[in-house]
Amino acid sequence: MSADPSVRPSAGLRDVKYEIRGRLARRAHELERLGYEIISLNIGNPGAFGFRTPEAMRLAIIENLAEGEGYCHQKGIFPAREAVVMQQQARGVTQVTAEEVFIGNGVSELIDLVLRALLNPGDEVLIPSPDYPLWTAAVTLNGGRAVHYPCRPRNGFLPDAEEVARLVTPRTRALVVINPNNPTGAVYPQSVLEDLVRVAERAGLVLYSDEIYDQMLYDGAQFVPLATLAHDTLCGTLSGLSKVYRACGYRVGWASFSGRLRQGADYLAALELLSSLRLCSAVPAQWAVQTALGGHQSIRELVTPGGRLYESRAAILAATRASRFLHLEPPAGAMYAFVAADTQDLADFDDQRFALDLLEQKHVLIAPGVSFNVPYRTHFRITNLPQPAVLHDVFARMEELLAAYAAAGPGDAHPGNVVAAQSRFK
Repeated sequence: MSADPSVRPSAGLRDVKYEIRGRLARRAHELERLGYEIISLNIGNPGAFGFRTPEAMRLAIIENLAEGEGYCHQKGIFPAREAVVMQQQARGVTQVTAEEVFIGNGVSELIDLVLRALLNPGDEVLIPSPDYPLWTAAVTLNGGRAVHYPCRPRNGFLPDAEEVARLVTPRTRALVVINPNNPTGAVYPQSVLEDLVRVAERAGLVLYSDEIYDQMLYDGAQFVPLATLAHDTLCGTLSGLSKVYRACGYRVGWASFSGRLRQGADYLAALELLSSLRLCSAVPAQWAVQTALGGHQSIRELVTPGGRLYESRAAILAATRASRFLHLEPPAGAMYAFVAADTQDLADFDDQRFALDLLEQKHVLIAPGVSFNVPYRTHFRITNLPQPAVLHDVFARMEELLAAYAAAGPGDAHPGNVVAAQSRFK
């Protein structure tokens, strides 16, 4: 008998999930190939909605193309790392130098690297729920165990530090903070951040602060850099060009470390080793970092009244207020809304079923809440990158589908032929 010819994937991927680009997104691509126009709200990709990277950043790359043809230092080019240092110092993080800054192919690569340099099999990392799911996936990929601390809707999606502290065990190595938060848009007050820092400092945990949306703030929300509060443990701050500077395709992120650097010396050496193994991150777009961080911050016009992101967010707030079925904790930052369905009118609402029905029947692609490692099935995430008129249309389509659910009654919330469509995902 011949051997099974199938090539089996690594068992290490068994529990790794990233549903934002998963089966729903694949189905959306299938529908597009059939000729349907899909409104894709599942990812925060500014370029897909007409946003441009600031011209000065593009020119900085063009003018330095000749400098981008060879490898650079494994940590990144010095002007980019020094620009990160200057930004951190301006924010009150005074002890960081270029030696503590690592440039990566986006924050996504750095999330994997900083965890790989830290974790041994079975080590635990505290991650918010809801989370940006790459954090959970990267912990799992690197042999660790993701322990989710709840950021409950009824608390404005803010964590309770006492609850976080109760999750610490002898195997806990790190605490992840995502602020402003993806997917909820919550912006953490200083008091909440201080309490989380104390948890990490008492337990000797490494702090990782994902601050990729640090300047996307609405209606007077105040962003507090976590590194300004963390002094008695190692703190890694992660950010990049993708969101604030609308340059997702450039794939440029950075991690800067502060706090107890002497105690973290061996860890930072391990991180440099991993950085060396991939030689360096892509060089040309690194030349945009200094221009981005030191120049005019055009994001401010986008997030204030009259700005594109502000007005699209306002359209989402208005649509959820007017909805019979939906409600929303207003996002104070980032580029998303984590919308909830009212289970009084929709007793058996299921976020994945709704997302599939919405895609098949209304040709709108969203991310179900369970994609973000929450235990409930009542939420979904959309981005506020489209124009307000598009968002008005999207919510009209949602309302039609939800009204059909309500009319069908419990146990029969599959109007149309969606049951047949679901079979394609089994």
